[in-house]
Amino acid sequence: MHNFEYYTPTRVVFGKGTEEKVGQLVAEQNCKKVLIHYGGGSVIRSGLLDRVKKSLDESGVSYVELGGAVPNPRLGLVYEGIELCKKEGVDFILAVGGGSAIDSGKAIGYGVVNEGDVWELYDRKRKAAGCLPIGVVLTLAATGSEMSDSSVITKEDGWIKRGYSSDYCRPKFAIMNPELTMTLPDYQTACGCTDIMMHTMERYFTNGGHMEITDSMAEALLRTVLTNAKILVKEPDNYEARAEVMWAGSLAHNGLTGCGIEGGDFASHALEHEMGGMFDVAHGAGLAAVWGSWARYVYKDCLPRFKRYARNVMGVEEEGSDEEIALKGIEAMEDFYREIHMPTSMEELGIHPTDEQLKEMARKCSIACGGKKGSAKVLKEEDMLAIYRMAL
Repeated sequence: MHNFEYYTPTRVVFGKGTEEKVGQLVAEQNCKKVLIHYGGGSVIRSGLLDRVKKSLDESGVSYVELGGAVPNPRLGLVYEGIELCKKEGVDFILAVGGGSAIDSGKAIGYGVVNEGDVWELYDRKRKAAGCLPIGVVLTLAATGSEMSDSSVITKEDGWIKRGYSSDYCRPKFAIMNPELTMTLPDYQTACGCTDIMMHTMERYFTNGGHMEITDSMAEALLRTVLTNAKILVKEPDNYEARAEVMWAGSLAHNGLTGCGIEGGDFASHALEHEMGGMFDVAHGAGLAAVWGSWARYVYKDCLPRFKRYARNVMGVEEEGSDEEIALKGIEAMEDFYREIHMPTSMEELGIHPTDEQLKEMARKCSIACGGKKGSAKVLKEEDMLAIYRMAL
């Protein structure tokens, strides 16, 4: 195992009706004016946005609103939010929604506090010196952004999707009511479960050492999501399954499943970011579409981990060589994706990139990663292109 630091400052308020506490939680931040940032659609139709505003009103909290956050959140809306916050004197951001609203809110928070173009943070040209404080009312279990240090934004000019991480953007509190996820389309629920598992697997499939307690927690989290994702396919209103998945989403990306492990792989995420940037696909579905090809490309270089995953997570019991067991684990994972109606190839995802587009994605991925990415196997541009071609 390796030395590590574990920092999770987010206060979690979990359970039924907890969104009613949002006014009290925001008032405790001693802020002057709040930006309520959200997407649209469901938070309005369900009455959640009205309940949030009522709670803020009752607590004497002043606020302005900015809707419009979309999947693969856009830089253009971030710029709009920055200008609004500066104009209105906003000193706290309340994101109501899933990862898109939260990530967009984090980017707005960076842009208000830091001089210059906020995109320069995501483009690795400079580092943040702070961020407006952020609170979250979560409506989608997926990205883990409600407790993480991460934010991902898409720049419309060139359709470039980039992430930026720093502890400055970790939310002050996260309200998590699993009931709020029951109105989600089945596809979004499945995408969320896929993303949760991937956040854990990115840390699990590594040559950066291991720590038994961390590995065991990661495996338990993965088994929990596997089980409950299948339940939600048949019982989307199952509160207990929703609760298990929602809490797993936060634990998957707050650093817990990487303690004692040096770095992580995150190549699948890097590969998907370029697919999402070019084709605007749902993040979780894009991850599922590319994961099997990535796994088959790298497993020999990380064989002990793939064998352990097959045994401890996917329940592979058949006899055989280590390679055979590892491959059966990969096949079982793809079978799970199909069971929850996730794609296992770009064709199933509904995109048909040309070879020139594949080369462009590989080139952009390599640039975004500084020339290489991965721990299970270090990937360079030619490797990224090979995986894209396998995933067609």
